Amino acid sequence: MLLGASAALALPSLARAQAAYPNRPVRMLIPVGVGGVTDVVGRIMAEAMQAALGQPVVPENLVGAGSRVGAAGFHRLPNDGYTVFIGTNNHPVMQAIDPNFAHHPVTDFEPISLVAQQPFVLAVHPDVPAHDLPSLLTWLRAQGERANFGTAAPGATNYMAGALFQQLSETSFTLVPYRTAAQAVADLLAGRMQLSIDSPTLMMPLIRDGRLRAIAVTSEGPSALVPNLPPIATALPGYALVAWQVLFLRPGAPEDAKRILTETAARVLRDPAVLEKLRGANVEPWPDATPAAAARHVAREVEVWAPIAARIPR
Repeated sequence: MLLGASAALALPSLARAQAAYPNRPVRMLIPVGVGGVTDVVGRIMAEAMQAALGQPVVPENLVGAGSRVGAAGFHRLPNDGYTVFIGTNNHPVMQAIDPNFAHHPVTDFEPISLVAQQPFVLAVHPDVPAHDLPSLLTWLRAQGERANFGTAAPGATNYMAGALFQQLSETSFTLVPYRTAAQAVADLLAGRMQLSIDSPTLMMPLIRDGRLRAIAVTSEGPSALVPNLPPIATALPGYALVAWQVLFLRPGAPEDAKRILTETAARVLRDPAVLEKLRGANVEPWPDATPAAAARHVAREVEVWAPIAARIPR
């Protein structure tokens, strides 16, 4: 009788232990194509968080419409803390690009970690007769709409980088959207595009092989990640873009999931092995990865980039 009573008393604690978060796989939803910097960072984080959580963290690419397909899919899934969304620079402009998009980039996403940052590289096909920013600007002004700039969908990081370059330089090259950044770079290699701005993760191996020519870097000042390249801002004052990644849950996700995922992300971003992998992909961790820093960053990016996106011709 005592044994039966003891067993009965033990059942609630056993049930709690079995239900402890996470007790099944966690999904890492990546709203951009395979091979781009956000995909690479997402997979590095998924692998590291899986080891820390003791459950699989499964990367899944849900691509299209400048992250809006992935963001909408994220909101269709149960808000149970078992799906993490990794957002990047297209996140703040989703509603500016598409006013009918249902999900606000600040109020409908809860940041849990500000993960990584990376300047982008402006590169041209070797047939373009330009080796620096002044000669490239001269060539672009002469070419007008005949010069093609390969990019992912409107709102994507490289699209916004190209749109800002176009606006500040008062040039009229054609922004040619592809489904993914990797597809745009493939056509740049083939000579169907003449220029693009994209991540060193994609660009630098091709630049080192002589298949593309690097012209400049998008950061406000020189970058140790991409040395010996001048900032675009030296020719176009006010130009600055750094690619970034933030991990999000949805507002109202279970508190235990939010706490554990936040702590796990912070812990893996202090792991020297993870930092080495990130730097191997030409990205740097943010000095402050906290949810508060991530929230401030996303809100500031909306303020900066939404007006730029609104000026893009539809």
